[in-house]
Amino acid sequence: MSKEVSTFRLYVMRIVYLLNFALLGWDVWPAIFRHQGAWDPMKGVAFSFWAALSALSGLGLRYPLKMVPLLLLQFFYKSVWLLAVGLPMWSAVRATDLARAMVIGVVVDLIAIPWPYVVAIYVTEPGDRWKRQANPAGQIF
Repeated sequence: MSKEVSTFRLYVMRIVYLLNFALLGWDVWPAIFRHQGAWDPMKGVAFSFWAALSALSGLGLRYPLKMVPLLLLQFFYKSVWLLAVGLPMWSAVRATDLARAMVIGVVVDLIAIPWPYVVAIYVTEPGDRWKRQANPAGQIF
């Protein structure tokens, strides 16, 4: 598997990060700042998550490969939502705009994520060590 990612793929990733940063941020941040009273805890979690996702997507514009875990998180949370929430809604013939947006998001993520890079870095490359290494100079770090 290759760790090399084409320039075209980097631009596709940057577009996804830009859309997250701008469009998601456009919806979420004003809702957070204008909200009055106590939040419903689960709704608060959702808005907090989306706000963090939009803000961190700004880093993806500059560092698209370093922020790949953000795209993976987005892909998996949308996939889980579709399986756990969207599928039962469709079986009851109640598809919503949110369900359509999630499907589009999953497809876009499938296209944007550089899967050979993900496999090379997160599957085949050895993981980080679990224990502190002994250092002959006596340094801890």
